[in-house]
Amino acid sequence: MTAAATDSSEPGPGELAPAPPSVELEKISPGAEFPPPAARTDGGGLSTAPSSRSVLRKSRTDNFLEKGALLLRALACLFSLIALAVLASNKHGDWQDFDRYQEYRYLLAIAVLAFIYSMAQILRQVNRSRTGKDFVAAQYSWIVDFAGDQVMAYLLMSASSAAIPITNHMREAVINMFTDASAAAISMAFLAFVALALSALISGFKVSKQNYI
Repeated sequence: MTAAATDSSEPGPGELAPAPPSVELEKISPGAEFPPPAARTDGGGLSTAPSSRSVLRKSRTDNFLEKGALLLRALACLFSLIALAVLASNKHGDWQDFDRYQEYRYLLAIAVLAFIYSMAQILRQVNRSRTGKDFVAAQYSWIVDFAGDQVMAYLLMSASSAAIPITNHMREAVINMFTDASAAAISMAFLAFVALALSALISGFKVSKQNYI
């Protein structure tokens, strides 16, 4: 019985084993650029890379809030101007002069302040949107907006509330051009209060989103 033939690939006695095939490695130059790594995913399969959709959504939200605040301050400026114009011209002689009553004088003063404040904020906001620069330091900008809107809204509500009782008392006795003009001025001041109160909500939301809060 003959012995099984040996595998031809195995070296025979006295022969050296063949060298393993060489693997050529690609040389990488020091300045070569590598492709960006693929976005990692967590256990739920959600990508941890920043989403362009979220950035776009945030930009749209900021733009909407900026335009909303500008519109509300423009309305507050308009209502305040109407209130002070109607009240300042409400002079019909004798007891029908607004400056005889401290409540109406107080309302006129607050309407003037609200008009000046709203106009200043409009100019400041327009300048910021056009040039990218603000008259107030960036870290205090939204706080100034929030505090200013709140203070002016409170003053308008206070002035309107002070003028309502005396106006109602006069209208119980007589209804004429003087009492109608007084009621119209109070209504305009109240609408200005509503506009600035809504603007204060937007400013408060912006303040809550700042990193330093």
